[in-house]
Amino acid sequence: MTVHIHPSVDNGVQQGSGSFAGGTLVCECEDNPVKVGVKGDVAHNHACGCTKCWKPEGATFSVVAVVPRDNVTVMENGDKLRVVDPSATIQRHACRACGTHMYGRIENSAHPFYGLDFIHPELFTEGGSAAPQFAAFVSSVIESGVDPSEMPAIRSRLKELGLEPYDCLSPALMDAIATHVAKSTAKAA
Repeated sequence: MTVHIHPSVDNGVQQGSGSFAGGTLVCECEDNPVKVGVKGDVAHNHACGCTKCWKPEGATFSVVAVVPRDNVTVMENGDKLRVVDPSATIQRHACRACGTHMYGRIENSAHPFYGLDFIHPELFTEGGSAAPQFAAFVSSVIESGVDPSEMPAIRSRLKELGLEPYDCLSPALMDAIATHVAKSTAKAA
């Protein structure tokens, strides 16, 4: 059985250039695509198995990374964007026509990831952004229809690709969340 993770990593994870200065994310529309400019490289790039992240056709996981929110600018056809789920923590701005998620923003200033926008690096027209480093919310692919019996093969394939599988976020990101909560709790006390 061939295990498909995501088209951008199925043939191997392409390492970033180390000097990526940013680029343009483009939705899948052939006519008047939404274009979003991003300054600088991405951070915490990873394969994500959650059911909220946008996945291209045939992908079991999304590939998602973060960038500072101030580095994200809608350049063209922003009128085509809509927030997918206004009640979600991450406000995912998607193209109304093709459904591609262009960026996700956290508006709650008390959230540990406030100030970061979530993007899908495979939408860059330029190559060289930082490579995916791990896989998050791996078990969640079951919620999107993957048979639980496939999970050992999926975890094995992720490890083969060098994407350590976690059923939450990576330890560094979990530490960042816990640090934020600890600081917030100390301020409130």
